[in-house]
Amino acid sequence: MLTLYDYLPSQNAYKVRLLLHHLGLPYQTVIVSIFEGEGERAEYLAINPSGAVPAVRLDDGRTLAESNAILIFLAEGSTYLPEDPYQRAKVMQWLFFEGDYVQSTIATLRHWKMTGKDMNYSAQLVEMKHKGSMKTLSILDRELASNAYLGGDIYTIADMSVFAYVHRTDEAGILLSSFPNIERWVGDVRAQPDFLSEVHPYSIDPNSARELP
Repeated sequence: MLTLYDYLPSQNAYKVRLLLHHLGLPYQTVIVSIFEGEGERAEYLAINPSGAVPAVRLDDGRTLAESNAILIFLAEGSTYLPEDPYQRAKVMQWLFFEGDYVQSTIATLRHWKMTGKDMNYSAQLVEMKHKGSMKTLSILDRELASNAYLGGDIYTIADMSVFAYVHRTDEAGILLSSFPNIERWVGDVRAQPDFLSEVHPYSIDPNSARELP
């Protein structure tokens, strides 16, 4: 059985849980308390060298880390990862966008706000992250003005990946009401069969936090 190394408040780990829920794949969970230092233990670093979550262990013992890489692997052969080379490349485009734009803006700002770390940085730096987050959302809103989903007309792992943080921008101090196409898309994602609606509290000591959840 597949093993998912997880930390429940992690939105990166949520991406994998969401896909597994859609696919109906059985798996077992091992909780890695990253903010308590469990990710730095030698046995876990052998699974994921970065010490972050998520990671998976396959039935044959092989391991894989990084949320978007895991999505690609698990979605192979399903409707969530198109076979057509161009459509597959469009999915990759938005996965790369998530890893670059969403993680460095919305995810970071949310992490700062929810841990109180924003108080440790200059107002100018926090405002820069806010402006970057708004730019990221503007790009997504433009894309979704002409496409039902990211990169096309079908729901894919690109949507799952970007949705994980974007639907929780209120926790970064940003409301989606200024982005009607994103709001429509969020509703469409939530309406997918076997959608996983769980939300876990985000409560850590900001002085010990080091990994983006």
